[in-house]
Amino acid sequence: MTDLTALTDSFRALYGTEPEGVWAAPGRVNLIGEYTDFNDGFVMPLALPQTARAAVAQRTDGQLRLHSTDVPGGVIQLDVAALAPHQGHGWAAYPAGVVWALREAGHDITGADIQITSDVPTGAGLSSSAALEIVTALALNDLFGLGLTPTELAVLGRRAENDFVGVPCGVMDQMASACCTEGHALHLDTRDLGQRQVPFDLPSHGLRLLVVDTRVKHALGDGAYAERRAGCEEGARLLSLKTLRELPYEELDAALDRLAAAGADESVVRYVRHVVSDNARVEQVIALLDAGDVRAAGPVLDAGHVSLRDDLRVSCAELDLVVESATAAGALGARMTGGGFGGSAIVLVEEADADKVSGAVLAAFAAAGHTEPGIFPAVPSGGARRLV
Repeated sequence: MTDLTALTDSFRALYGTEPEGVWAAPGRVNLIGEYTDFNDGFVMPLALPQTARAAVAQRTDGQLRLHSTDVPGGVIQLDVAALAPHQGHGWAAYPAGVVWALREAGHDITGADIQITSDVPTGAGLSSSAALEIVTALALNDLFGLGLTPTELAVLGRRAENDFVGVPCGVMDQMASACCTEGHALHLDTRDLGQRQVPFDLPSHGLRLLVVDTRVKHALGDGAYAERRAGCEEGARLLSLKTLRELPYEELDAALDRLAAAGADESVVRYVRHVVSDNARVEQVIALLDAGDVRAAGPVLDAGHVSLRDDLRVSCAELDLVVESATAAGALGARMTGGGFGGSAIVLVEEADADKVSGAVLAAFAAAGHTEPGIFPAVPSGGARRLV
């Protein structure tokens, strides 16, 4: 039995009717550019093969029924007209938030039956929540004939997460899930949502990008993410900038001196240094990929991790151990990816060294008494799409 057959069979068993289609939206891993998206900066994610899949049918009675094969519990039934932010609902808040955001934008969503399954690891910094949002948005866009573009769906998904769920994320995750293309990384300017698909064919260079899921769970709603966002906004305010995107890397040192002279908290100084330097690192990696010098991106990944660890302070012992053990075993570069405080790291390796480096990471985790991490290759994959 295929996954699609199992999903449609479970939909039929739950709701007593046939789904009108099945859609998929991927998780993502971010190559470089972290905590830059809510500062109008640059990011460079790629979509993963792992997806959230949804079997969906329209309703006309104002009821939204949600169920996940991955979460214990029965069907969650909500009145679409009564949807309001910050009411809980657990995992179901992500698809429910999309329905709310669509209705807030003036689209007449009259209800739906939705059955979801996902193989995007949760809590791993790989955007399992954005995959839920985008698969729901795409399905409803098709079923209700809304005519929205992938970029518009991503913006609605971000609104669902920001305003309905209450996580102050930027738009990178939703844009990656909606807009990435197979074999490419997405160079995204989050200020104007300008996009460029950058070829990222690692096998042709004899390379592999590994994702190491530390299995340390994080929750971005716990305040740490919001505190860093607020610190970045404070830094921009003290520098009389709309956002930190407006600060050129060449002027960073002088700006940091101005912040110190203005009495900025030292954390604000660190956050500004990270964001402006990580924007520059995205541009460095783009230039290296365009020049065909992919291996030279390794040290840029290393520098990104140091900045996340020391300036932004969002790493943890397990993420640092991935980077240290992989680098010692011959990796070309490594860094934590995503929001941090757990989650995943990425490791750029020679294809011939992938097993050796993976083994070294596993051995280091075992020696430290940590839970065994999950390790898999990041294969640049396509964005959200209709399957049936």
